[in-house]
Amino acid sequence: PPRQNLLSPWLPSQGLCMIYSARGLGKTWLALEIAYAIASGGSFLKWEAEFPQEVLYIDGEMPLSLMQKRLSIIESCRGKNITNKLKFLSPDVQEFGIPDLSSKDGQEKIDNLTSNDTKLVVLDNLSTLIRSGKESESDSWLPVQEWLLRLRSQGKSVLLIHHAGKSGSQRGTSRREDVLDTVIRLKKPDNIKQESGTCFEVHFEKYRSLSGDEIKPFEVILESCEQDNGLGNIHWDYKSLDDSTFEKVCRLANEGLEQLEITKELEIHKSTVSRHYRRGKEEGLITPHYN
Repeated sequence: PPRQNLLSPWLPSQGLCMIYSARGLGKTWLALEIAYAIASGGSFLKWEAEFPQEVLYIDGEMPLSLMQKRLSIIESCRGKNITNKLKFLSPDVQEFGIPDLSSKDGQEKIDNLTSNDTKLVVLDNLSTLIRSGKESESDSWLPVQEWLLRLRSQGKSVLLIHHAGKSGSQRGTSRREDVLDTVIRLKKPDNIKQESGTCFEVHFEKYRSLSGDEIKPFEVILESCEQDNGLGNIHWDYKSLDDSTFEKVCRLANEGLEQLEITKELEIHKSTVSRHYRRGKEEGLITPHYN
């Protein structure tokens, strides 16, 4: 039968997908929201789950108390019922930690935790869960790749959360991407200040059966604030990169910068600045600046 999507349009049933980025950019927040959306049959950003599906989230890095707090915040904001649909495996409550998932023994232990109802396994992240072999050697990845293919043959999807290397691409051997359906890179926007909070660009680097607006890059902002219940509140906003650049050009123009100065500030082509500047003037969003 044709594959359906666990999360339309990019995470199919029996799909193997990866999200990677530099440290501290928001991978775990993103992965938690994706897992919650699929477990609840809800939506997140531009993506929508067709049906509630059981998810096993294997975390190898975060303290369990912090994961529980983040999930409580998400649940408070979304209000969806995910009873028995979202399950976590955390090293904090394992006597001997989480086994090495590059070993046959470790893989079998995870297999024993899944059932026919488990449709998505999230591995967050590869560097803490895959501990044998060398990241840069393609042969070291083969035992994991074979396991992922077995999970796929059993009707399960797998979402890999991974770190970027110094070059900006995913760390280690590129062989990881050979069998993947989708590879998403989270990239820090240029000229974003540290105090701006969680903000990243979503870029589709590999995609099967996707096209057009489905794979256009977009910018994501996560805003948070404290609430009386002590959990806090989060809000995700997103916009196309073109719209984001347009807003930046208008803001800098209204601050008195000339087009050439805006080009240097944003490190973009002068024709792009000219196009957005002209549009801003036509729409009345750029007002005359007098010295």
